[in-house]
Amino acid sequence: MKEILLGLRLLFGSGRGNRARFILMAGGSAVGVCCLAIVLAIPGILAAQDGRKAARQGDCSVGGRCVDVDSAPLELRLTDPYGSRPMTRVFHAPGAAPIKPPPGLAQLPGPGEVFVSPKLHQELKKEPGLVQLIPGKQVGFIRAQGLAHPDELYAYIGVPRDQLKDGDPVTSYGRPYTYDETVEPSTLDIVRYTLAGIVLLPLAVYLSVCARLSAAARLRRLAALRLVGLSAKGVQRVNAAETVAAALLGVAFGLGAYALANQLISRIGLPGFRWYPSDGALSLSTILFCVLGCPMLAWFAGVIGARNAAMNPLSVRRSAVEKDPAKWGLLLLVPGLGIVTGYCVAGLTGHVPRDTSLSSILMPVAVILVGLGLVLSLPVLSRSISRTLARLTHSLFISLAMRRNEVESGGALRVATGLVLLVYAASLTQGVLIELDQVSKNTSPIQSYSFDLEGVNRRQQQAFERIEGVDGYGVMATSWRRPDVEFPPRIDIAIATCRQLRGMVPAIGRCVEGRPFRVVNPGEAYDEDSKPGKVFPFHLKNEEGKRRVVSIEVPATHVTFRDTPGLSALSSGSVVVPPSFLPAGFLPEDATLTLVSKSQPQTVRAVLDGIGGVDPTVKVMTPGVVVTALQQITVVKTILGMGMVLGLIIGVAAYIVAATDRAIERRPQVTALSLLGARSRTLRSMQVAQVVFPLAGGLVLAVIAGKAAESSYLVTGGGEIFWDGAGVPLLLASTLGVVVVAALGSLPLVGRRIDPELIRRD
Repeated sequence: MKEILLGLRLLFGSGRGNRARFILMAGGSAVGVCCLAIVLAIPGILAAQDGRKAARQGDCSVGGRCVDVDSAPLELRLTDPYGSRPMTRVFHAPGAAPIKPPPGLAQLPGPGEVFVSPKLHQELKKEPGLVQLIPGKQVGFIRAQGLAHPDELYAYIGVPRDQLKDGDPVTSYGRPYTYDETVEPSTLDIVRYTLAGIVLLPLAVYLSVCARLSAAARLRRLAALRLVGLSAKGVQRVNAAETVAAALLGVAFGLGAYALANQLISRIGLPGFRWYPSDGALSLSTILFCVLGCPMLAWFAGVIGARNAAMNPLSVRRSAVEKDPAKWGLLLLVPGLGIVTGYCVAGLTGHVPRDTSLSSILMPVAVILVGLGLVLSLPVLSRSISRTLARLTHSLFISLAMRRNEVESGGALRVATGLVLLVYAASLTQGVLIELDQVSKNTSPIQSYSFDLEGVNRRQQQAFERIEGVDGYGVMATSWRRPDVEFPPRIDIAIATCRQLRGMVPAIGRCVEGRPFRVVNPGEAYDEDSKPGKVFPFHLKNEEGKRRVVSIEVPATHVTFRDTPGLSALSSGSVVVPPSFLPAGFLPEDATLTLVSKSQPQTVRAVLDGIGGVDPTVKVMTPGVVVTALQQITVVKTILGMGMVLGLIIGVAAYIVAATDRAIERRPQVTALSLLGARSRTLRSMQVAQVVFPLAGGLVLAVIAGKAAESSYLVTGGGEIFWDGAGVPLLLASTLGVVVVAALGSLPLVGRRIDPELIRRD
C-alpha cells in the first residue's frame, strides 16, 4: 500500500510535464474504453431486438396442444421486400373469444382497422402506392415495446374472418425465441471474430501503448528509487500505481463518452441499423469488464515495464544499450501464416476444404495468431531493416536514423503497431464484405414472382398480368400424381404465348406460336421424366367448380434457353403449352401464376406494390430475393463498417500518442545533435526516416499477411471468389497514404529552439 501511495505522490508532485503525460494516458485510455464499450454493446443490442421479436410472435398452444382453428383468432404474417428492407404485415381476424394483444398495442385491430409503426406511417405519406398493401383505416401506432427497432416497417391489419384463407390460430403472444433473428447465430460468430481482429486486437495493443507512455523517463525515476533502497516488487508497484490511476480515470471518461455516443448515434442511426437508446445501455457485466479489465491490463503493463528498472537499475540510469529483441514473437506469426497459406494452396489446387466446422476454428485462430505475430515481430523487423540500411547507406540522416532504431527497436513497436494492424484489418474486412456481397447479389437480370392461383378469380388474374413493370407472365403447373405411388413420374408445364414467354426468359430460341414444345437449358440438369412421347394427366377446374382431365404428351420439338438455374421462371425439361391448348376457362389444379420483371430494386418494389394492390393477402415467392437475408447482410455490413471506423480511430490514436511520446523522449538526443552542428533539415529527415522505414517494412508484411488471410477466408467461405484482385489497388493506395501521414506527422516533432536544459536534466 505504501508503494501505491508513493506512486500517486510522484504522479502529482513530479512536475507539469509528468502531469501532462498522465492526462494523455488517461485520455488515450478513455478513447480505448469507449471503443471497447461500443464493441461489447453490439450483442446486447441484437439480443434486445430479438427479444421483442419473440415477445410478439403468436402462439396457439393451450395446455401443450394447439386449439381448434374454428374458435381461435387467425393471423397471417407476410414479409415482403420494400426496396432492400423487409416490410411485415400481420393480418388479424377475430375469434370467438378476445385475447390479450401483443406488446406495443393496447388492443387488437378489428376488421378494417390498421395499426402501423411510426416509420411505416412516414413511408405511407411518401409512397401513395404503398396504401394498397395496407387496406383499412389507420387507428393508431405500434409502440416501441412491439418493434425491433425504430425503423421497422410493421403493421397489424384487421380483416373479416372469411377473407383470411391461410391464417394460423393464435391464443397468446410470446415465445422463448424468434425464428427471425436480426443476425443469425452463424453470421454473428463471423462478426465476433472479425471485430476481434479489427478492433479488440488493436485495442489491446493501444491500451498497452497508453500504459507505457514516457517509459524512458519513468524508468530512470524508478531505477533511482530502486538504488535508494526500494524493493524490486515495490518499484513495480510504484509504476503500476500511476498506470492504474490513469486507466481508472480513462474508464470513467470512456464510459461517459459511450453513454453520450449511444444517445446520439441511436437517434441519428447508422445505415440499415438503428436501435433504441435503452438497447445500447451497458449491462453490469460489461461495465465490470471495462472497470476491471482496463486497470488490470494497465497493472500488467506497468509491472512488465518496470521489470528492467527493478532488476538492473544501473543499466537504466546509465542508458545501457538495449538487448536484441526476442525472436519468440515469430513463433506466433509462423503457424498463423502456415494455416492461411495452406488454405490458399488448397484453393489454388482446387481442393477446397469441405469441413466447415474445422475451418470455423482454424480461421479465427489463424487471424489472431497473424495479428499478434505482426505486433511482436515488428521490433525484430525494425532492427533487421535498420542494421542493413545503416551498413549500406552513405547518407548522414539515414545512417543516424537507422542507428537509433537499431539500438532502440522497441520504439518502432509503439509508433508503427497501430497503423500496421489497421492495414491488416482493412484487408481482412474486405474479404468478409466480398463474401457477403456474393451471398446478397442477384446474378440474374430478371426477377420472378410466383403465387398460388387458388382463390384468385379470372378478373384478379388479369389484373396481376397487367401490373406495370411486368414483362412476361405464365401459369405454371405440375402433372397429376397418383397418391398410392411414392415417387410417380411428373412434368412441369408453362401455359403462355410466345410473347409472354420471351418476357419471362429473354434468352430463348425460336418459338412457334400455337404449338407445344420442350425447353432445354444447357446450364441446368434436364428433367429425366420429360421424355418425348410420354403422356401425363392434368386435372383441370374452372371458377364454377367444374372439373375435367386432359392428357399432355411431351413433344419432340425443343427450344433452347439460357438463364440462371434456380432463379429462372422455367426449368430444363418443362413443356410450354399455348393457352388455346386447354379448354376455355379451365386451369390445372394447384396452378401458380408467375410474373417476371427486371431485377432492378425500384422495379421489384413497384411490382410488389402492384401485386398488393390487387390482393394484399397473397403470398408471393420471390426467388433470389430473400429480404430477411438482405436485411441481415445490411446490418452486418454496417457493424463491420463501424468496426473499421473504430479500428481507424484506434490506429490513428495509437500513432499520435506513441509518436508524440517518442518525440518528447527523443528531445535530449535531438538537442545534443543540434549542439554538435546538425542542421534542422537533417534532424527532420532523420526523424521521418526513423518512423517511415520500419513502418514501411511492417506495412509490407501486413499487406502480404492480410491478403493471405483474406484469400484463405474466401476459400473457406464457400463462395466463388477466392482472389480479390480488385481490392489490391485500394489497399496499396491506403498503405501509401498511411506512410505519407506518418511522414508528415513526424515533421513537427523537431523544434527550432535549442534547449540545453534538456541535456542538463538528462
